[in-house]
Amino acid sequence: MNASLSVTGPGAITDVAGIEVGHFTDPRRPTGCSVVLARGGAVAGVDVRGAAPGTRETDLLEPGNLVDHVHGVLLSGGSAFGLDAATGVMRWLEAQRIGLDVGTALVPIVPAAVLFDLHVGDAAIRPDADAGYQACANASRAHPDEGCVGAGTGATVGKLFGMPFAMKGGIGTASITLDGVTVGALIACNALGDVVDPDTGALIAGARTADGAALRDTRRALLRGEPPRPILAGTNTTIGVIATDAPLTKAQARRLALMGHDGLARSINPVHTLSDGDTLFALGTGLAGKSLGMMVLGVMAAEAVARATVRAVQAAKSLALDGLTLPAAADLPQPPQPQSPAR
Repeated sequence: MNASLSVTGPGAITDVAGIEVGHFTDPRRPTGCSVVLARGGAVAGVDVRGAAPGTRETDLLEPGNLVDHVHGVLLSGGSAFGLDAATGVMRWLEAQRIGLDVGTALVPIVPAAVLFDLHVGDAAIRPDADAGYQACANASRAHPDEGCVGAGTGATVGKLFGMPFAMKGGIGTASITLDGVTVGALIACNALGDVVDPDTGALIAGARTADGAALRDTRRALLRGEPPRPILAGTNTTIGVIATDAPLTKAQARRLALMGHDGLARSINPVHTLSDGDTLFALGTGLAGKSLGMMVLGVMAAEAVARATVRAVQAAKSLALDGLTLPAAADLPQPPQPQSPAR
C-alpha cells in the first residue's frame, strides 16, 4: 500500500467525510457540551472502560442489537444532569428531518456520555436541552475550537492529591489520513490522572507539587507510597468520539472504540480508574468507500485519541474561580525527560 500521512497540522475529527462538530459553552460558569453530527448516519460502537460512567443509548450499540446507525453523539459536562442535552440534539435533528424512519416519525439516534465538572463554579448550572440544541446549531465541518470550550470547559486533570493541586483540562481533536482513509478523534479530557506525552512519557499536565510550581508525577508518587486523597467515584472521566470514513460493521465499530482506549492509556496515567467513567464512541461514515483493514484502523484510532488528549490540555487556559486556581499546561515550566524508575 502506498500510504501518505496527512501533514495538515494535527488534523481534526472534521477531516472525516460526513462529520461535523459543534460546541456550546455556558457563559454563566465553566461548563458546556459538544456534539459530533453524522447527518447521513454512521455505524456506531462504544467501549466503556471507566468504572463510573454516565451514558445514554450505549446498549443500543451492542453488535447484536437492531439499530446500527446513529445521527449524532453528545459529549457533555454537568455529570448525569448533562445527559439532558441529548434531548436538544434530538430536537434539532428532528427539525432537520434527520432520524430513523419508524413510519409515523423520524427518530434521531443520539448516544451520549458525560463528565463531572460540578466542582468548578455553581453546580446548579449545567448543560440542558437548549444547550444541546445550540451546539448543533453551531456545528460545521471547520476545525473545532479546542481547550476550554464545549464539554471541555470545566474539565480538570491531576486530582489524585486534591483539587488544590489539580490543573485545567479541556477538549482536543486530531486526525490521521493514510491512503485516502481518515480516522479522527475528539476527546474531552477530565482525567483523574496525569496527561503525558505518548512518545516520550514526559509529563504535560496533572497533579502539582505542594508548592504548586511543578508537576508531582502521580504514578511515581503513588509507587513511593504517597497516599491519594479520598475521591468520590465518577467525579472525573475522559470521554470522546472516534470517527472514520472507512466502512464499518457494528462489531468493527465496537472494536475500533476498544482499540482507541489504547490511546488513552498512552496519554493518561493512571487511566480507567474506579473514579473515572472513561467512554469512547466510534463512528464509521463509509464515505471513503474503502478500508485499510481493522489492524491499521485500530492503530490510527489509538494514535488519534492520544494526540487529541494531549491537544486537550495543551490548548487549555488557566482558571481562577471561587478561591480555586487551576493553571494550564502552558503556565508550568517544561519538566525534564523521565528517567527509568529504580528497581
